[in-house]
Amino acid sequence: MSKANNKMGVVQLTILTAINMMGSGIIMLPTKLAEVGTISIVSWLITAGGSMALAYAFAKCGMFSRKSGGMGGYAEYAFGKSGNFMANYTYGVSLLIANVAIAISAVGYGTELIGANLSPIGICMATIGVLWLCTIANFGGARITGRIGNVTVWGVIIPVVGISIIGWFWFSGSLYISSWNPHNIPTFEAVGSSIAMTLWAFLGLESACANTDVVENPERNVPIAVLGGTLGAAIIYIVSTNVIAGIVPNMDLANSSAPFGLAFAQMFTPEVGKVIMALMVMSCCGSLLGWQFTIAQVFRSSADEGYFPKVFSKLTKAEAPVKGMIVIGIIQTALALMTISPSLNKQFDVLVNLAVVTNIIPYILSMAALIIIQKVANVDPGKARLANIIAFIGAMYSFYALYSSGEEAMMYGGIVTFLGWTLYGIISPRFELNHK
Repeated sequence: MSKANNKMGVVQLTILTAINMMGSGIIMLPTKLAEVGTISIVSWLITAGGSMALAYAFAKCGMFSRKSGGMGGYAEYAFGKSGNFMANYTYGVSLLIANVAIAISAVGYGTELIGANLSPIGICMATIGVLWLCTIANFGGARITGRIGNVTVWGVIIPVVGISIIGWFWFSGSLYISSWNPHNIPTFEAVGSSIAMTLWAFLGLESACANTDVVENPERNVPIAVLGGTLGAAIIYIVSTNVIAGIVPNMDLANSSAPFGLAFAQMFTPEVGKVIMALMVMSCCGSLLGWQFTIAQVFRSSADEGYFPKVFSKLTKAEAPVKGMIVIGIIQTALALMTISPSLNKQFDVLVNLAVVTNIIPYILSMAALIIIQKVANVDPGKARLANIIAFIGAMYSFYALYSSGEEAMMYGGIVTFLGWTLYGIISPRFELNHK
């Protein structure tokens, strides 16, 4: 194939963007949203709007930025080297935490599948086991990880898209309405309490802009694909989680650690439910495999820039940063032990809120940098103004998501973020002395 024919069309990129986001973020969501009630559909609509604003602004950052390094490169335009470091550091921490949450999702579905009843310590040990399994599986390099990911993503796509289409035959309007706000939480509080959970499903939208170089007519097609992919994922998320709320009684859903399996068991037979659980476990492990490799690459590129310790830069013959992966695995083991909770859902909750808080920091830095990125690229002022307004909306949504994540997540996320400035102070002579 010639290079000209090797470019991606807008439809291909749109589908790729939606699949990138779908990963494993969705599979515990029906349970978490059931704790609030079907009023969480309002949170979905707010998050879908906020995520589309963020996605559009990221598409513009990707098109006009001349610096490499993704969100760190964008942040450097406005905040210098320290901004680049803070974006990389908080994004790296967010992925560390998020991957532990994905491992917990796999354990939740796995225990339901085999009918095991694990203690909090047992859940923690199983989570650590899954993390290390997916870390060691990456020692062979990127090619193997990519192949496995291409297969396992279907483990989430088939059940989620399937229930969105056929679930309506089992849907009960009265059951859905009775689950609207079962705990009579004030509306603003109820909507806010599920914002962090819904944003969790969209994390990864920033990766959608990484394909600018391989797309036909990127200035037109990248924003269309990013918005289309985000909207497509939003529709599937909203439909699937709300269909389930009209099939499974609210209390059963809120207490489940494998909500999609439970829904398919009610629709068909317990055996079909088990098949869905097996698909979800496969999908979770595949997603975790990919994300463990991604996080090793994020830490490696940061180490190459001089931000992180050199241990993350060292490669094996298979081009895999194995030493870095082992260090990451040790940190994640400590995280899993630190967040042990009476229930799997509670531990998942704590980790997701913390992952969302730390992930939002590079989002806010990137949104703020779009003004100067467009100025440097000499973008037409009229076009630039529209993009800047959308970026501002994305930033305001990010602040709302921070507020909604709760005091505990904000406190720990704040401490982690402030620690970043101390760490930058230690390494700053490498960068700042060169500018003097």
